[in-house]
Amino acid sequence: MPEAFRSATDKAYDVLRTEHQPLKAIFTPKSVAVIGATDRVGSVGRTVLWNLISHSFGGTVFPVNPKRHSVLGIKAYPTIATVPEPVDLVIVVLPAPSVPDVIDECVEAGVKGAIIISAGFKESGQAGAALEAQILERARRGNLRIIGPNCLGVMNPLTGLNATFAGAMARPGNVGFISQSGALCTAILDWSLQENVGFSAFVSVGSMLDVGWGDLIDYLGDDPHTHSIVLYMEAIADARSFLSAAREVALTKPIIVIKAGRTAAAAKAATSHTGALAGSDVVLDAAFNRCGVLRVDTISDLFDMAEVLAKQRRPQGPCLTILTNAGGPGVLATDALIATGGELAELSERAIANLNQLLPAHWSHGNPIDILGDADPQRYASALDIAAQDPNSDGLLMILTPQAMTDPTQTAEQLKAYVEDRSEATQTASSKPKPILASWMGGADVAAGEAMLNQAGIPTYAYPDTAARVFSYMWRYSYNLRGLYETPTLAENADTESIDRPLVETIIQTARQAGRTLLTEVESKQILKAYGLPVVETGVAKTEEDAVQCAGAIGYPVVLKLLSQTITHKSDVGGVQLNLVDAAAVKKAYRTIAASVAALSPHPPFLPDPPTPFLGVTVQPMIKLDGYELIIGSSLDSQFGPVVLFGSGGQLVEVFEDRAIALPPLNTTLARRMMAQTHIYRALKGVRGRPPIDLAALEQLLVRFSQLVVEQRWIKEIDLNPLLARSQESSPFLALDARIVLHEPDVHLNELPKLAIRPYPSQYLSAWTLKNGTSITIRPIRPEDEPLMVQLHKTLSEQSVYFRYFHLIKLSQRTAHDRLTRLCFIDYDREMALVADYKHPDTGAHEMLAVARLSQLHGTREAEFALLVSDRYQCQGLGTELLKRLLQVGRDEQLEYIHAEILADNSAMQRVCEKLGFSLQLIEADIMKATIEVNQ
Repeated sequence: MPEAFRSATDKAYDVLRTEHQPLKAIFTPKSVAVIGATDRVGSVGRTVLWNLISHSFGGTVFPVNPKRHSVLGIKAYPTIATVPEPVDLVIVVLPAPSVPDVIDECVEAGVKGAIIISAGFKESGQAGAALEAQILERARRGNLRIIGPNCLGVMNPLTGLNATFAGAMARPGNVGFISQSGALCTAILDWSLQENVGFSAFVSVGSMLDVGWGDLIDYLGDDPHTHSIVLYMEAIADARSFLSAAREVALTKPIIVIKAGRTAAAAKAATSHTGALAGSDVVLDAAFNRCGVLRVDTISDLFDMAEVLAKQRRPQGPCLTILTNAGGPGVLATDALIATGGELAELSERAIANLNQLLPAHWSHGNPIDILGDADPQRYASALDIAAQDPNSDGLLMILTPQAMTDPTQTAEQLKAYVEDRSEATQTASSKPKPILASWMGGADVAAGEAMLNQAGIPTYAYPDTAARVFSYMWRYSYNLRGLYETPTLAENADTESIDRPLVETIIQTARQAGRTLLTEVESKQILKAYGLPVVETGVAKTEEDAVQCAGAIGYPVVLKLLSQTITHKSDVGGVQLNLVDAAAVKKAYRTIAASVAALSPHPPFLPDPPTPFLGVTVQPMIKLDGYELIIGSSLDSQFGPVVLFGSGGQLVEVFEDRAIALPPLNTTLARRMMAQTHIYRALKGVRGRPPIDLAALEQLLVRFSQLVVEQRWIKEIDLNPLLARSQESSPFLALDARIVLHEPDVHLNELPKLAIRPYPSQYLSAWTLKNGTSITIRPIRPEDEPLMVQLHKTLSEQSVYFRYFHLIKLSQRTAHDRLTRLCFIDYDREMALVADYKHPDTGAHEMLAVARLSQLHGTREAEFALLVSDRYQCQGLGTELLKRLLQVGRDEQLEYIHAEILADNSAMQRVCEKLGFSLQLIEADIMKATIEVNQ
């Protein structure tokens, strides 16, 4: 949050967040004990102890070994309990079977951090997994946090802490590095020493028994010395924790990840088109996009991006201008740019005119801008100035090849001076400087120029295609972050009272009680219709006569489809008969479907009382396919739970694989971005004279579908295929077929997969009445509430602003988009904001009367609250009611304490706190601290 917006409460939150950070004992310990320290040459216990004592970290080291009086000349102790001083961090290098008892002793001794380097746990089988379970259970008794087991350890190069068995110490720097592979850690360490790359933290996480990705990202996000975070990942583990932490931190610090296993074959689901398409690696990409993490393919990209995102401003679009003194490198850069999703900027007429005046007549007259091999430093600088001012350009790549007239060092000096001048000129301007990358090609001849550019904050690359790929990554990162906080439109169907949830529950429970996992097409369509999703009219016929009667009622021509509780892909078994124009055709089609099913292989004899595959047919109108066939679906991912799919549908859906994956829940912005990832999206916008589809309505449909997925957890897989999209119809969308698969009957409610992103907490939505009789709704905040928040701030007096922020802040600053989107688009797993929503009975317009916020401190069971009430609605009991509800949220989330800092002059807020049981304490001359133990 910008400094201007920060109240004393906000700043106190930062202090608490840092001081209470549970991983502080691991990264900045004042005392360390090595349990299993030994003198034996070549042992891990000796190496770890030597690394600790040979690099001063400002603390004390205690060897623990019951068989030794001293280790490496340092007094040893038989147990952790006999160490004469409190120990912050223990490093365990004992055999796996003895580790649970050691953890017990550490908990008794009050140790807060442990690194278990020992191997032989879950990677070795069930016995090792059982040991891990024991360790975790015992650690939880004392809030002991553990990194590992089976890890290299932890380095804090800034303090000198080397709690690893690596052969060298990392250089200090501003990159936080976390790896699941200890072997890769040592390789990266060797590389970094050669390339002079420095780290603020260097962490091997091993099996991630306790401390996981989310914990470490939170810690490095709070660490002021860490400017960027890079991850080598093999598995996600706790998906929700990772996504929550990454989404919060990515706004202020870039997070770059390389994930192993991109080409591993994805598991295919036999019952669902969606399951067949939603491979785990595609889902992982969707998850990274959702939380603003940048995924790269190579280790060099990992650190290239950490450097460039720390040095350069992010591009606002995908269009790059390439400026070069040689045509070939420009072409190579162009190929790399297009292949990785970037675009060449189209030079504006003004830019071309200015370049015509500057450059020789035979310059390239386009982008890449070839300023020719005889370009001197001044020509480079002048051409750069023109290209930088082109509004069509989002970034610049300068390529230099050493030729007869080239002066790499002086050209770099010109570029450096230009960047410094532009930076000073734009500090107070509304326009932002564009990112500039450079490729100084060559060896010794360009080394001095490269060094000069790097010192000026301009990243340099030996090859222009590398630089172009880096720009594409920069744009992808910028695009992902922008999507996190674009304000969506309020869904037209946001009011969910119209959903027939009892009908859905009856259908699902009836099928489960019958031992079925596959719903019939009719049942599936009933569920869709209950959620307001458009489905084609469908009748059921169990005889030929029923089919004829149903067809007559619907109107010819009609379609007959197999009705079955066991056969999922009807067309594969001859179970679909199209374009039936009269009763005779309907009868013949009915008999054909029945005969096709009868000809199938019988059920296995060992299945008792198998369900009948033929229950009759469904009858529906023959819909002319004069639009686009789409698919919308959901299936389960092993790491992220339910995922949503959108793309081109029809019978060849698996062949074309034109699809996009997203994590539910969706809003309209996320739905549009998901659609935009597909090829069919271009057609939906209108192509070759065909009018566009109602994309806004399609967004709403996807939002409502994701709501179904979020709420109906017994559904394992669901397909709407095809979903017909038409541009000139009263009903632009129509689901012609639907398939729903439930979880197996032996699955219990607590075993159902958890959503990776916590959905809207509707349990905190309810009506309430002000003292003056005004009826309002108190509900959790939504991303769509930004306009209402703007209006709320317009109603605040200077006193209300002062009491909330502890100083006056301009309205324009309080209502800045970048600020309000972060306040409205929150992670319900980490904070809760309740708003008082008044709906005008005549106009239907909404007004936000107040907002109350509860923010949990990282890694603790404590939270801070803040409260803001419109002046017109103060003294109506609203503040008390909102704070009372926040206390209930705290109880539900198992918090221990809730507190806030309040100005001593703010007597009204103090009275509210006292009424609800808070204790008040004067902590500064003009500040009171309110604290309550939540579950007392």
